[in-house]
Amino acid sequence: MSEPESLKPKRGFLESVRDISRNPEPARVGQRWGFGAFILVEAVFILSAVFITAVGTSVGANLENSTSLVLIGSLVPILLAAGLAIAITYVRGNGPVVDLRLSMTKEDLVTGLKIGLGGLVLTLVAAKLWTNIVGAENATSAVGDLFTEANLPLSAAITMFVYMSFIGPICEEIIFRGLLWGAVERQGWSRWAAFVLTTVIFAVSHLEPHRTWLLLVIAIPIGIARLVTRRLGASIVVHVMNNFLPGLTLLLVSVGVM
Repeated sequence: MSEPESLKPKRGFLESVRDISRNPEPARVGQRWGFGAFILVEAVFILSAVFITAVGTSVGANLENSTSLVLIGSLVPILLAAGLAIAITYVRGNGPVVDLRLSMTKEDLVTGLKIGLGGLVLTLVAAKLWTNIVGAENATSAVGDLFTEANLPLSAAITMFVYMSFIGPICEEIIFRGLLWGAVERQGWSRWAAFVLTTVIFAVSHLEPHRTWLLLVIAIPIGIARLVTRRLGASIVVHVMNNFLPGLTLLLVSVGVM
């Protein structure tokens, strides 16, 4: 099943912005999943992370002394969740290309790069302000703390860099601006509602209360890319751009270069 013609991006960014309200999403024909699918995927993510941590703790491992636990606890839950999201679209819908808008065009890449550059500036400014407000010790993410405290060997550090910069962003886009966005649209709500709801839930779901407001700011350019192109390609590009420099910095820190 090919992507509807109305989902193809319009010429120019301003035209795409104007198109948000005047050209609503077409009906999601054949999609038989909704918010329940998103809740199930989130439950799998959380429970698998808890299970892995519990098993590791039972054998004396913890995030400070076990490289394997750090890697498995980071990679497995997000991959399971994203894989389940894709599976749901095959079993209860039209597949990820149609239901999750999981595709990439040249226009998506260009739009993603443009919005991503603006997003980087916004993120850097917001991060600086946030650090001044809460202090440097509270401004780092949980993943950042793992990098600096786990003293990972080179192979593990590279794996974590790939996860943080590429695997994580792609999987999170599938879950939030793919599955959750699609659940919102299935209710007949506007694309603006989908943008606001997915942005807020994305920030809150990281379970880092001291960074929620910063995550909201970070999520805005990512959501805008999804909003104006109607596909995940551009939002994935923006998300990867946002995570790449922090991921590279943490990689260099973890191997002792910085």
